[in-house]
Formats: sequence, C-alpha cells, structure tokens
Amino acid sequence: QVQLVESGGGLVQAGGSLRLSCAASGRTFSTYAMGWFRQAPGKEREFVARINRLGARTYYADSVKGRFTISRDNAKNSVWLQMNSLKPEDTAVYYCAAGMGVSLVDEYEYWGQGTQVTVSS
Repeated sequence: QVQLVESGGGLVQAGGSLRLSCAASGRTFSTYAMGWFRQAPGKEREFVARINRLGARTYYADSVKGRFTISRDNAKNSVWLQMNSLKPEDTAVYYCAAGMGVSLVDEYEYWGQGTQVTVSS
C-alpha cells in the first residue's frame, strides 16, 4: 500500500512558477508509475503528467507540454511537478497518484489529498 501527501501549491501570478511535491510512504513506491492529475471547479479530474517506475519515460497532456516537468527519486520516495509559465486555466486542485496506468483516472490505485494551485491573471 502507498500513502501520498502533496505539498507546494499556492497562489501565483500568470507567468510564474510553482513546484509541487508528493511524498510517498511504503516500500513499494518504485513499483508504481506516478501521475499528476488536476481538477478545476465544476470539471472532471484530468490527466496532467506521468512518469514510469524508473523515471526514464514521461508523458504529458498537450495543455501542459513544454511548461510542466515531472520527475521522481525512488530513493526519496518522492515525485515532483515543476510548473512554469503558469496560466489562469491551470488553476485547480492537483493530485498525485500511484498505479500502473498512463492517463486515465481509473488506472491509478492510490491518491493523495490534493493541493490547491491558483493562478491569477
């Protein structure tokens, strides 16, 4: 079992940057792909980025490609999401997730509680 705790959210102006962190507990962290998802008010949870178990391959939603970078360190049981050139439409609660999937919510087994990111115009 994996427990996930996100941090690093906050309020930032458009064009700014934030770095989200996700700390995982449990010895099986390295056996899971890790994903970041987000959910804006009134909208469904959507895929943002994914990194494979060893950190060698990444995958991004088109809306964040070139602006966001996902990374992980299995020795630290951690995954990060570096977000640059933020836009107001990036405003959402951001969740990290662990599982065997790629971009679908149902493919991920474990979820954090989320961290709020607000981008002002």
